[in-house]
This record gives sequence, C-alpha cells and structure tokens, in this order.
Amino acid sequence: MIQFIYDSDEELFKSAMGFAQRQVRRLIENHPDFYPMYTSGGKWKHEGPAWTHWCDGFLPGMMWLFHRHAAEDKAEAKFWMEQAIRYSKPLEARKTDADVHDLGFIFFSTYHRWYQATRDPAIREVVLHAGKTLAQRFNEEGQYLRSFVAEDSIFIDIMMNVGIIFYAAREMNDRKLRDIAVRHCITTRRFLVRGDGSTAHEGLFDLETGEFLRESTQQGYRPDSCWSRGLAWALYGFTTAYQYSRDPRFLHTAEACVDYYITHTPSDGVPPWDYNAPPENRMLVDTSSAAIAAAGMLRLCRHISDPMKGHFYWSTAIHILRNLCTKYLATADASWEGVLKGGVYHIHKGLGVDESVMWGEYFFVEALEDALRVI
Repeated sequence: MIQFIYDSDEELFKSAMGFAQRQVRRLIENHPDFYPMYTSGGKWKHEGPAWTHWCDGFLPGMMWLFHRHAAEDKAEAKFWMEQAIRYSKPLEARKTDADVHDLGFIFFSTYHRWYQATRDPAIREVVLHAGKTLAQRFNEEGQYLRSFVAEDSIFIDIMMNVGIIFYAAREMNDRKLRDIAVRHCITTRRFLVRGDGSTAHEGLFDLETGEFLRESTQQGYRPDSCWSRGLAWALYGFTTAYQYSRDPRFLHTAEACVDYYITHTPSDGVPPWDYNAPPENRMLVDTSSAAIAAAGMLRLCRHISDPMKGHFYWSTAIHILRNLCTKYLATADASWEGVLKGGVYHIHKGLGVDESVMWGEYFFVEALEDALRVI
C-alpha cells in the first residue's frame, strides 16, 4: 500500500462526512426513533430479522461524532447534540443488561462520547455501571468474558467491548475490574489470535475445567479461517486494551493483526468477507471491516515508537479511507439510504449481504473525523 497522502484527501474526506450527515438526517426524518442494523436493497426499514440488538449505539454515536466535527458551527453542533441526546437516552436501561457482551458497543459510542462533550458526572456513571455489568460475564475457570450465545463461548468481538471494563476500572480505581479485563485479553490473545496474526471468530471451553477445546465460528467461512471483520475487531480492540493497560503484549498483538490485514488484503485496502473463503465467493468484500481497520490503525499509529512504522499505519488507514470514499460511497444512488455500500452482516443467515451496515457507517465516520482532526 502507498505511504503518502494526496493534497485532495482533506476535501474528499470532508465531502464524505457531509454526505454521511445528510444520509443520517434523511434516516431520522423518514424513520424517527428507529435504530437500524443493516439495509435491504439499500433501505433501512425492512422486515429482515435483527438477530440481536448490539447495534443500537452506532446511530447516536455517529451523531456525537458529527457534533464534535461541527464544533465551529454552533447551530449545526447544537442540532447534532440534541439528536444525539434524543437517541442516546433510551439506551440507558441497557446498562444493567447482563445477558449480552455488547455493552462497549452500546455505551462507548454514546454515553462515553456524551460525557466527553459535557463532563456531566451523571452521564459518566452510566458508562461505569455498564462496565461493571459487562464484567459479570467473566468465567473464572476459563478466564474469559463469555459471549451471548453460550456459557462456554468466547468471541473475538468482545475485544471491542472489554474497553468499557478497563475504563470503569481506571475511573473507579478498581483493581478487580482491571484484572478481569486483562485476563480476558490474555485468554483471547492466547486462543483466538494465531501466530501469523490471523484470528478465529469463536473459542469453546470446557465449563468444568476451563480447558480450551477448539476454535469455532458463527460468522466466518469455517472455524480455522480468518473472518475479516473479526480480524478488524481484534486490531482495534487490542489497541484499546493497550491504551488502557500499557501491557506491551497487547500492543504486539494489535500490530500482528494489522500486519496480517495489510499483507493479505487487496491493494485497495478493502478485504474479502473471509480471507479463506473459496475463490467463487472471495470476491465478496466487507467494507465495514475496512472501516473498522482504518479507525483502528489511526488509533494504533499513535502508540508506535518507531515513527516510520507509525507513519506506515497512518498512511495505510488514509489509503483505505480514500478508496472507501471513491469506490463505495453511495453518493451516485439517490435511492440508497445508507452511507457506505458493500458491507456484510451475516452471510450464513443471508442478512445484510452487500448492503450498508450500522457499524460500518459508525467506524467509517469515526475514521473520517479522526483523520480530519489531524490533516
């Protein structure tokens, strides 16, 4: 991948951010108080199943990002704050939901950003409560936070949620919470991240002994394949774990995952939905994986001591964003309600395949906003 930045990137990214804002305005006008997950034929409102409600934080999360981006335009910033609060408030009850592993997705994108914007201690308390609730999913025998599907299951996705436990531990100076977060990361690193930096989606454990049994998958092509969204969750999640813990093992793991991503992804930076899928469907890409990876690399590059390597990760993220903006933005299709085409939700269930997906929208906007604050 190239290592330099074109002068036109700032204009390109601002244009993409403006398009994202228009599409979100369109969504909340056409479907007020609706929390979408994926499009069907480019439409957010449809009868397709949701499976779970892990995505509800991403729409208000985008609004919080728009609010920060519009800081110099008081009227625009006011509008997005009002909408972000409107869509964040109904999620507060989820802070006690101990049946899911997705509380980081829900509250880091909403209430944590809300607290960053206002420093209201009551808002902070919601985030802390959610972190403590998620920690209740810790399995002592296996040393992991169990997934929502079964007691014996761990997902690579949980690396994107464990950060809220780290945050609660830091804010409350709670060593037990921090220990839970660290041990989960160590278990994930040991059993779901392979020696070449690729990742398994799921791991299964013996509930009595805590022994690791085997790799599995809910989303990937097969248990021993590398599902690209899982890889992106890992590179971003281990970066966050390092940010809070400063444990060099987690930084090393994040770099290994990024290096696998860069080495095995096509030259435009947009990966196939699974790196080991058979040739006949490997052409199906997942732009949401690319958006997550770009956002993760922009975070990771700040923690790299080698300036050349840090710049390489930075420029790779910019290269991915550039191609997402020029090849996958839905600007040419007036009927399409999403921002980014080419996302994949669940290929085996036939849900949201080659569509817009809310996490892809959110992390795309996060990466754009992050890049624009630096350019």
